[in-house]
Amino acid sequence: MNIPAKFAERSLLLTFRSPLRGVAKFGFVQILKQNRRFRVSFPKKMEAVMGSELGVVRPATDAHAEEAIEALKAGKVIAVPTDTLYGFACDACSSEAVNRIYEIKGRKHTSPLAICVGDVSDIQRFAVTDHLPDGLLGSLLPGPVTVVLRRGELSIIEKSLNPGLDSIGVRVPDCDFIRVIARGSETALALTSANLSGQPSSVCIKDFENLWEHCAYVYDGGVLPSGRAGSTVVDLSRLGKYKILRPGSAMEETVAILERYSLMPEAAAA
Repeated sequence: MNIPAKFAERSLLLTFRSPLRGVAKFGFVQILKQNRRFRVSFPKKMEAVMGSELGVVRPATDAHAEEAIEALKAGKVIAVPTDTLYGFACDACSSEAVNRIYEIKGRKHTSPLAICVGDVSDIQRFAVTDHLPDGLLGSLLPGPVTVVLRRGELSIIEKSLNPGLDSIGVRVPDCDFIRVIARGSETALALTSANLSGQPSSVCIKDFENLWEHCAYVYDGGVLPSGRAGSTVVDLSRLGKYKILRPGSAMEETVAILERYSLMPEAAAA
């Protein structure tokens, strides 16, 4: 049965939110590990109609993951949901793609980009982690936290990403779709919020509709439930110390975890 394009378009714009659920790890408060994974199922014929009629917009479902991976490997920029905000993503090892993200956002190249990986175990490929207590990263991630670590001499991240900096922000979002495509890309993704630099962050794809044309694909995961605070950014580059660089959406929970692992806040500069 053929589905009218108008019906398919309306269907795509529905909110794809699953009930939040999760189990606290190591006794941590439940909110940090709430399940923000966005799983949406459509009949394959409907997805085909959506893809052909809506141009760059696709539902953020497993059926479109391979397409997203191929776009990333081809050096394209895509827009994806995370567990906090919508973001622009590309291959972090493609200097051309990274430059394209800066152009789309109107962002200064002196402002660093974070990277996203599919699993906590991948972080050691891109940053130094051997000074951290065992289990710390697995307690913080996946989740709405960006950990800043030293890049290290063995990092496979291109030196053209954030030149002049020996540290890198790393994310493992608690969101199935972006983690699937990060795994499939077999590298790290450069990741930043999907908005013009200095403008409000995006919690639905309509928030950055004026930028769709610059993306190979825009993956719709509905309205994200976390507000516009973004991830909590914490510097873990120093042995036994932490420093909150941005409070974000999970600061209290993050600090509780860090202190449970006996890390101490870094003293503020005089």
